[in-house]
Amino acid sequence: MVKKEIDYVRMLTYQADGRIQLLRKLTVPERAAAFEKLSPYIQQSILKQLRLHEIVELLDHFDMQQAERVLARIQNQKIREKVVQRLKGDIKDKMEYFLRFHPNATLSLINFNYLFLDGGMTIKEAAQSISEHYEETARYPEVLVHEKGILTGEVPLSSIVRVRNTSLLKRHVQPVLTVSYQAEVHEIVEKLVTTNSKKIVVLDRDTSVLGIIYADAARLLFGNLPAETLYDFAGVDNNERPFDSVAHKVRNRYRWLILNLATCFLAGSVVLVFQDTLNSLTILSVYIPIIVGMGGNAATQTFAIMVRGITLGTISFQNASPAIWREILAGLLNGIIIGSLVALVSAIWNGEPILGLVVGVALILAHIVAGFAGAFIPLLMKQIGNDPAATSTIFITTMTDTLGLVFLLGLATIFLL
Repeated sequence: MVKKEIDYVRMLTYQADGRIQLLRKLTVPERAAAFEKLSPYIQQSILKQLRLHEIVELLDHFDMQQAERVLARIQNQKIREKVVQRLKGDIKDKMEYFLRFHPNATLSLINFNYLFLDGGMTIKEAAQSISEHYEETARYPEVLVHEKGILTGEVPLSSIVRVRNTSLLKRHVQPVLTVSYQAEVHEIVEKLVTTNSKKIVVLDRDTSVLGIIYADAARLLFGNLPAETLYDFAGVDNNERPFDSVAHKVRNRYRWLILNLATCFLAGSVVLVFQDTLNSLTILSVYIPIIVGMGGNAATQTFAIMVRGITLGTISFQNASPAIWREILAGLLNGIIIGSLVALVSAIWNGEPILGLVVGVALILAHIVAGFAGAFIPLLMKQIGNDPAATSTIFITTMTDTLGLVFLLGLATIFLL
């Protein structure tokens, strides 16, 4: 394995013609590991030929100190600025996505004070890097170790002080807890709560290190509450399993069902308010299931899209305005299509065009509400720390059912009585 890596370094050094092609054949971790061993002159030559995104990928695999050195070898200032902007933006976006495990988690939780060193370095070389880091930052770093660009663990500073200078860094590696920034919320919370490790290394999708989060700092967000409460606070219902007991299932669900019952009474009260209208126009009872069903189905479609976006981290409460407006507009257009069809059928079936118009307009308004509710409510639930998938549907159904009935019966009262 070591010989293969050394061969890559030699080939990149002495085969100038095929240098870039060879580099691109390597995985990103292998590129970073080989690049690190090249002379400054060869590094500068390679950087001139790499595309912008390739430089960003390469620097993403280095610690801050290494990345700064490589950036200094890019002679074109505009390219250097673009690389810095892209790199900072990528890291910020990924870390903000990782921090979704708690609504109050901020980037201040993430520590970037680390060195990412090759396991083939000697203790003396590692100590030199640590000394340089301390001179620049006035802080001693965490020492993370890699093998061909893949994180293998950490080496405590106490070990570096004790062992011989000629000893290799990889001989003193200790395991370190890791988690992908894309991990599910319950996995992140579980690692923060159940482990005795003092730190967790956050990894990118290509296994490069994004940063370090100290478990104690993260636990402070939850007030040192037990694991079950942490799951609730994070909006995760991770306790129930398919083969749990009946009693356990009932305990997990009955409160939400009671809340749902209350919201059903709210929708029923609308019917009661317009009882006189229904007594006079019993034909409207035929259209109540249509209004309720179509509004609910339209909201479910929007809800599914929004939950998927929340899960993937592509949408949040802060950037959601354009998406919500598009869902409202889509609801309007779908409402016009469905409402026109129902209005036509109603006019032919009942022989009363005005009834068809009332039902059609009610359906248009119900679809607009469905678009808004299906988009906004899951984002709001996520923002306040609840699981959008588990808690949104009750409020969405209440909003679409109640307002849909208000539109139908209200318009009928105004125009048909």
